[in-house]
Formats: sequence, C-alpha cells, structure tokens
Amino acid sequence: MNLLMTAMTVAGKPSRSSSGTHLWLVLMKAHQALADRAQHSIANTGLCFSDFAVLEILLHKGPTAVNDLGRRVGLTSGSATTAVDRLAGKRLVRREPDPADRRSRIVHLTPIGRKLIKDAFQKHAADMELATGVLSDREKNALADLLKKLGKSSPL
Repeated sequence: MNLLMTAMTVAGKPSRSSSGTHLWLVLMKAHQALADRAQHSIANTGLCFSDFAVLEILLHKGPTAVNDLGRRVGLTSGSATTAVDRLAGKRLVRREPDPADRRSRIVHLTPIGRKLIKDAFQKHAADMELATGVLSDREKNALADLLKKLGKSSPL
C-alpha cells in the first residue's frame, strides 16, 4: 500500500491519522516547504547556503574555530576550510590563531561581513516569519515544544 494512502479512509475521504508514518509524512512535507522557502530567501541575499550559515553562526555565536563552524554547518573539514577561504577572499571574515591551540584558527567577522550578514539575516528572518505566519505565536511555541520533545526522544 502506498504510504500516502495510509491517511485515507475506506470511503476514500481524507482522515486524520496519528500513526507514526502519517506524522513522518506531514513533518517531511512541512520541512520541505520551509526548506524551499529558506533556500529561496538565502539565495536572494547573494550568498550560498554554507556561506550564509557560517556568517550567521559568527554573527550569533561570535568568533568560532574553523572545525566547529564545519561541524555546525555540516561541512567536512576541507569544505569548511574552503568556505572560510572564500569568505576571507571577499573580506567578510578573518582568521586568527587560537591562543589555546596553535593548530587551530579562530574565524571572526570583519566589519563588512558583519554588516552583510546582519542585513541578510534580517531579511531572511522576515521571510521565515512570512513562511510561518499561518501559525499564531502560541501555535509556534507549542509546535517548537512538541518538535523538541520528539527530537530528544529519538532512539538514534
């Protein structure tokens, strides 16, 4: 039986289902819709996703080691280095030695990078507010709480 059919009744009319499979399908569709909106929003900033993500981390978390940036964004070590190289080439970030570990480099936003990501993130945040505007603040909070609960309970 097709997974999408699990949400159908015998009469062929849609019904609500509390099955794990139905919940997974609904979450997958919602995630894809928001991911598509986010990708479009980020593309409109003139940055690729990984550059946006690196700059956003630096904006909100402060100076960060290259390897930590890669881990947070989901990049391999080599890809993280390439992303930082690309951003440094555009004068959006600078590297400094890590005083605690001579092998590591800490990445900092430059004033140009800070201005770019502040403006880009503000636009992206507004786009994501529009994307989730169908929900009230109360519904957003409840959904966030439920998704956290689900995520923390995952056995893997």
